[in-house]
Amino acid sequence: MTRPKIIGLTGSIGMGKSTVAAMFAEAGIPVFDADAEVRAMQGPGGELVPAIEAAFPGSTGPDGVDRDRLGHQVFADKAALARLEAIVHPAVAAKRAAFLEMHHDKPAVVFDIPLLFERGGHESVDTIVVVSAPEAVQRARVLARPGMTPQKFEHIFSLQLHDTHKRDRADHVIDTGASLDETRAQVAALIASL
Repeated sequence: MTRPKIIGLTGSIGMGKSTVAAMFAEAGIPVFDADAEVRAMQGPGGELVPAIEAAFPGSTGPDGVDRDRLGHQVFADKAALARLEAIVHPAVAAKRAAFLEMHHDKPAVVFDIPLLFERGGHESVDTIVVVSAPEAVQRARVLARPGMTPQKFEHIFSLQLHDTHKRDRADHVIDTGASLDETRAQVAALIASL
């Protein structure tokens, strides 16, 4: 059975990856959003809620996983983070496999994976697209988010491979430091070339 070309879409926090993913979807290319899958599995009635509560007591409630409470338990504890990832990552992989099966007849699909390089996902895609913007633009975008602090931003930033390294490893780079129309034109050109 043939399978679609798998486009791995990644980019550090605040680079505009979600916007670019939406542009791929608007162009008719199915997009698997790893973060959205995690949110659904950790939300009210989500399939991962019982396992996360068992591993991290007090981290869930009627609305599913309480990200702040869970964050306090895993934020600075690498072993705890590894336990959480051991629960979440296999479930995401199963969802991704089901997505690929559902779209097996498409010419291409996008795997929107924020930590594509950091978690080794780059090995399972056919081409890598990195979404990038100047660091000042990135910082301004992230700090404008509700509840974001410079400390949270620095912590998230420290967990991600630096943008220059991602760009160096990319097959294609989409620059989102320009206007939305310019970004959309870059995405259209990339789709045409693929």
